[in-house]
Amino acid sequence: MKTLTRRSFNKTLSRGIGGATLLTAMPWARAMGEQKQEKKKLGVALVGLGSYSTYQLAPSLMECELCYLAGIVTGTPEKEKVWQEKYNIPASNVYNYENFDSISSNDSIDIVYVVLPNSMHADFSIRAAKAGKHVICEKPMAVSIEECDAIINACAKANVKLSVGYRLHSEPYTKEIKRLVNEKVFGNVQYISAEAAYRSGGNPDQWRLNKTLSGGGALMNMGVYAIQSAIYGTGENPLSVTAQEFSTRPDYFKDTDETITAQFEFPGGTFGNIMTSHNTNVNRMYASCDKGWFELNPASSYGPLAGQTSNGVLSFPHERQQKLQMDDFASHIINDTPNVAPGIMGKRDMIIVKAIYESIATGNSKIELKLDSMGL
Repeated sequence: MKTLTRRSFNKTLSRGIGGATLLTAMPWARAMGEQKQEKKKLGVALVGLGSYSTYQLAPSLMECELCYLAGIVTGTPEKEKVWQEKYNIPASNVYNYENFDSISSNDSIDIVYVVLPNSMHADFSIRAAKAGKHVICEKPMAVSIEECDAIINACAKANVKLSVGYRLHSEPYTKEIKRLVNEKVFGNVQYISAEAAYRSGGNPDQWRLNKTLSGGGALMNMGVYAIQSAIYGTGENPLSVTAQEFSTRPDYFKDTDETITAQFEFPGGTFGNIMTSHNTNVNRMYASCDKGWFELNPASSYGPLAGQTSNGVLSFPHERQQKLQMDDFASHIINDTPNVAPGIMGKRDMIIVKAIYESIATGNSKIELKLDSMGL
């Protein structure tokens, strides 16, 4: 949030009838309180103006209660004027990738949301932290465990908050599944399956098909949703994973994985299966328990989601998931409410992703995972 610096406080003094008189009437603590009261919403700057920012994040910020679209960072000059006019963004809040670090002096921007290709997440998240801004890093958090650590450490050193763009943890159907699991409404989960996939077409040169930019294929994109579903659908982190990879369009998926399946073992005795692909359309999570079952279908689309249990249909009003997500993070900053998608969760998922790739590379071997309660 915007703080009252020595410089801004001195400006306030100069506008009064006298420095000593104003200082007596407005102690530092009172000045801080009034400054916070004035700024009811946190300013968000979007870094990268691709389709997700254009069609999901920016419209969602128009509906947020605790934050708003304050600035943009883009490498495409043609987009600057379009976004400025559409969202009334002042020129002083428009940055490019080269001058981004100067955002540190902009008090109207509190949060930087990194929405770039995966290989750029670490660089801009770390730069945002060094600039003193809170960070939302879009999923997957990075392309390696080491980069996740670097982001976490940079935010801790700068004393700024960090969240990963896991929108579903703020979404009502997902929250209800987590409640059912935590309260053991249907007893213990015996089996869980999670599938997250879509059929990729069109431009074969898109960055998601470039391993240098994406860090991987379907697993790094949709697979993270399947991993997340398996975890919140059991309330546990997996103990081990065994994985397989398939490809039916090697001419199109030349550099990245097309379809991956993986099997998990969980501490409570649950076993599970996930599937992710860039070559088919499926979006579902199902769990069989010893006293019933529950399902989300779709489970990870932009919504509205749909769900049912052995007790009946689930029904919740639909709101933009990104709106709920960003308001949750703003509340974490303002009100110290729980961080529903902290950096450690993003790191945990990258550990699992790495283990899946390792299993495939070593002939579908079982890879042990030592996650304990990490990210739960």
